[in-house]
Formats: sequence, C-alpha cells, structure tokens
Amino acid sequence: MTQHAAPRAAILGCAGPVLDADERRFIADSVPAGFILFKRNCETPEQLRALITALREAIARPDAPVLIDQEGGRVARLGAPHWRVPPAPALLGALAKLDETDGARAAWLNARLVAADLHPLGITVNCAPVLDLHVGHTGNAIGDRALGADPHLVGRLGRAVCDGLAAGGIVPAIKHLPGHGRAAADSHAVLPRVDASLDALQDRDFEPFRALRDVPAGLTAHVCYEALDPEQPGTLSRTVIEEAVRGAIGFDGLLVSDDLSMGALTGPIGERARAALTAGCDVALHCNGNRDEMEDVAAAVPRLDGRARERFELMLASRHEPDPFDHAAGCRELDALLARVSPS
Repeated sequence: MTQHAAPRAAILGCAGPVLDADERRFIADSVPAGFILFKRNCETPEQLRALITALREAIARPDAPVLIDQEGGRVARLGAPHWRVPPAPALLGALAKLDETDGARAAWLNARLVAADLHPLGITVNCAPVLDLHVGHTGNAIGDRALGADPHLVGRLGRAVCDGLAAGGIVPAIKHLPGHGRAAADSHAVLPRVDASLDALQDRDFEPFRALRDVPAGLTAHVCYEALDPEQPGTLSRTVIEEAVRGAIGFDGLLVSDDLSMGALTGPIGERARAALTAGCDVALHCNGNRDEMEDVAAAVPRLDGRARERFELMLASRHEPDPFDHAAGCRELDALLARVSPS
C-alpha cells in the first residue's frame, strides 16, 4: 500500500495479544482504515506497543488510527497492574453537580491522564466521552458510563474530556450518536426501542452531541428511534443519520458505526457493514476479532472515498503532539477533587 492509497472503510479488531502469520496476511490484503483494541489484546506495555507496530506495519501506514474504549470505571480496556483505571464517568458527574467548575476540571485532568497512558503505546483514538444522558430508565448498557442527566452539564463535561484527550495527543470519539440514554435494553444483546417524541429527543438527548458537533469522530447508537425510523436501528437508518446526526445535531466528523457484531443487529455481518455505510456511516466497526466475520466485513465495504475519506483525513490531521503536563501533580489534583464524592 502506498502512502496515498485509500484504506478500506472498516476498522477491525484482532484475536489476541500478538498477530499470527495468517492474521497479518489478512490485514495486509484487506487494508482496513484502522484497528480497535480490547482487553484480550492488552497484556503489558511492551507487548501492546509491539502489537500496534505490527498492525500498522501490516498495512504500511504508520499513521493508521488505533482505537480503544478507555472511558473509566467498568469500561476500561487497560487496567492494573500496568495502567491506572480511571473513575467511572458518573463520578465526574456527581462532582459537577456539587461544583460545575470542579467537575469540569476533574474531567479534563482525568482525560489528560488517560491520554498520558495511551499516547506512549501508540494508541491514537479514545472512544470517549459517552454523551448519552442518564434518565430514569437508562439501561445497564450505559448506566454509570453516563456523565449525568442534565444536557448542559453533560455537554460541558464532555467538552472537558475531549479537550483533555486532545491536549495529550489523543483524538476523542463521542458516542453514541444521536443518544443511547433512553434505551432500557442492552444493545449488546438486543435492539432497544425508544418511543420518545422527536421534540423530546431534540430538546434533551441531542443537546450534548450538538454542543460537541465539531469533534472529529463519533460512534453511532444501535437504537431504534420510533419517532424517526420505526424499522431500522440508528446505525442502519439513513433517516436517523441524515435528519438527526448530520441534520439536527450538525455533526460532520468521521461517523463510525458501533460494533457490528453486537446483538442489536441481525443478518449476515457483511450485510450489516454494507447497510451501515449505505445509511451514511463513513466507516464500519467490527470488534470481536473473529476472522471469518472480519473477512466478510472487508469483502463488503469499499475503499474510503469522497466525503468519507475527507473526514478520515481530517480526523488524522486533528492530532498533535502532547502539550507539557506534570503527571504527578495532575494525579494529586484529581485525587483531591474526587475525594469529595468518592466512597470512603
């Protein structure tokens, strides 16, 4: 692959902590746009740096984005003993309810510390922050991953997270557009349905995403919004993507599908990938590392082209080297802030 060749419109996982020869050949042949890592891939810093180098070398693109979900709390792919486990986003929200300025400062510091873990490994994109609102019936798929219930507060904290990641050389990817918080069911297992009116979605659920519509990347929600499209989940719905994500919210960054292997979606995995791109996603995301499924995804999607490729290149160009940061002082300040709301 030359430096100027377009990659395929897919982001893929890998099976384990190292690439075997067959997996390397598959990646070299399929040339995905990037890669995503899970706990199964992350053992030690040295091992992980070697894996990331191998993934990029397989497609001869040293700037290929490498994604991870390092939100904090129960969604943290990097953990002890080698990496700090960030607090759950709900804890940052609890602090912001006491003092919005302190909450925003803690959100920035926490994100900057996350970036300090990711950047030396070669990871370039963190799939965070979650901008879904916590409502009374929010299911466990979101739960304490939400920063709060107030759209303004979630928007402000989300901005602080994005700024902290960017200051550390990491691209944020907001999720789950256009909002997963009203879903009572877990989209990892089944398709949630949301029956809220369009006015209610516009007034509350869309608002944090609207406030961060300039962020360079975002992930969709596998949720059926009956007021917009009673048939298709948001990821596969041209109506949801055009009218809500691109329209009402105004997001024009790289739009990545949520994981195509989740239980909310049905049908052959290649058809899911094709449907996501037809609906308006720029890139199809497949996470579980299953080789047969990845081959089907790669065969189903085209090379990045047109506006999707432009958004991809703009996302890559948004990264910069980390700003100076006193790590030890940042840890002390964050601990002091969170002591106000952390269990004793």
